[in-house]
Amino acid sequence: MGARVRQRWRSAAGVALLALGVSLGAQAQWKIGQTVGLSGAVAATVAETRQGAMLWIEAVNRQGGVQGQPIELISLDDRFEVPQAVANARQLIDQGVLALFLNRGTPHTQALMPLLTEARIPLIAPSTGAMVLHQPVHPWLFNVRATYQREAERAITHLTQIGVRQIGIVQVDDSFGDDAVQGALKGLKAASLSPVSHQRYDRSKPDFTALIPALVKAEPQAVLFIGSGTAVVDAMKALRAAGSKAQMVTLSNNASAGFVKQLGELARGVIVSQVFPSERSIAVPMIKEAQALAKARGLALTPAMVEGFAAAKVLVEGLRRAGRTPTRQSLADALNGLQRLDLGGLELGYSPADHSGLDYVDLSIVTEDGRFQR
Repeated sequence: MGARVRQRWRSAAGVALLALGVSLGAQAQWKIGQTVGLSGAVAATVAETRQGAMLWIEAVNRQGGVQGQPIELISLDDRFEVPQAVANARQLIDQGVLALFLNRGTPHTQALMPLLTEARIPLIAPSTGAMVLHQPVHPWLFNVRATYQREAERAITHLTQIGVRQIGIVQVDDSFGDDAVQGALKGLKAASLSPVSHQRYDRSKPDFTALIPALVKAEPQAVLFIGSGTAVVDAMKALRAAGSKAQMVTLSNNASAGFVKQLGELARGVIVSQVFPSERSIAVPMIKEAQALAKARGLALTPAMVEGFAAAKVLVEGLRRAGRTPTRQSLADALNGLQRLDLGGLELGYSPADHSGLDYVDLSIVTEDGRFQR
């Protein structure tokens, strides 16, 4: 066999092994892929979520990794744009990553779902709580956080229980907004109410010029903002600039120090739903552990970091149970076998019929010093 023929044979064998999920690079490290908005509208929150995940991944790597090999998180910037998220995911899959991890965005995740089936690759802990990711169960998608519908319903229920009757809704006009608003409408219906104003804005080109005056005209006592990052910041600033003193409420996808910083002095008093225990609850073992790791790096733990930390815990446990040389299939099988996983005060379980993960929902309010108080 000539040298050129032998080289072609080795290359073909390598491609075949990758197709079977046995990565040639696995002898050096476990590669995990992430497509996420490192720039763009959600960059501030994304940075904190990724930082939280790396707290645990780096801690595991310092202890020798998983099966004696380190975990490498390969993150590509999709600028919070759906087409780029799909292109990035394809690139990562072609590079032979074992799993996709901690992406951001409801329409983005929906666009990735066919790729998961095609490549037979798990997506672990999408940073979105859309119900469509929970029901029906997608065999390759494993949620960690609770749904947006639960959050929105909880927020509305709180408002109605304290006597607020005139509630407005501002939502992004995409699958995320359409999903989350169902929880808000359910909460209003339970109190025999309807929104006094229900406004939508374009996700790609948010414009509140006409929207906010129409909202203010309805004289809401409180407004629930369903959207992400800078768009919600701009909408809240526009509401205050228009003279409204309505209670402002938003969901956990904005529970980051970056979001509070962007909102500035207007952040005080904003209600933000949460899907994990308080970042200051040292009575919760997972929080205490995350706090210690963050402190060692000179960081202050935030809710967004807690989400990333919990997601990484699930990823690592899946890898540990996926065998000596994990493949995409063995990782998915391992996750489906996580019946009762204690993350440290929070219990998560999966089965082939249930990929919902946690069901924790709480509310917080931003204090004068920019912290989230429960």
